Amino acid sequence: MKNKLIFVFIGLFFLSSCVGTSSTGIFGTGVTVAMDPRTLGTQIDDSIMDKSLDAKLLSTNRSYLLNVKTKIIDGRIFITGKVDTVEEKLKITKMAWEIKGARSVKNDLKIKDDFNFKQSAKDLLITSQLKSALIFNKKTKAVNYNIDTYKETIYIYGIAETSEEKDEVIEEAKQILDVKDVIASILLVDDLRIQKN
Repeated sequence: MKNKLIFVFIGLFFLSSCVGTSSTGIFGTGVTVAMDPRTLGTQIDDSIMDKSLDAKLLSTNRSYLLNVKTKIIDGRIFITGKVDTVEEKLKITKMAWEIKGARSVKNDLKIKDDFNFKQSAKDLLITSQLKSALIFNKKTKAVNYNIDTYKETIYIYGIAETSEEKDEVIEEAKQILDVKDVIASILLVDDLRIQKN
């Protein structure tokens, strides 16, 4: 009974982060859309591609809904999370390339290890610290970045207005205690196909 109660508590803790997601709609909040350096058309294209890939992943294996995260920026697909086998990782890469409009695919999926609560809590703490640091840093626009941490390695995906902002984001990540590595896939606004005026 005690183990069951602990399991339910842990499950509710992790699911509590999902609450705000449903209120943002398919294209994000108005603030997110306005702050994004991509054009509205590009944002819509990326969002449609993202939903298509999510639907493909979900129809293949329901566990991918929780274990695989995708982000699409200007037709470039970034994938993070955990899968059971190398074959699954390759299959997901193939599915991503099959999405109409895909320009590139960066697959940072890791092969699952046994669940380690201490490691997961540490990764969650690192992600939260970096998100907070970016919010309070006046030189960065935190809404332009997605952050994921796995085994003390931070994965950052997003769009920077300038190379100085990109460097600032990476430096903020490196300053967090216990971070082993920072893998940044940050595009500059100048690298986008179509830019806002």
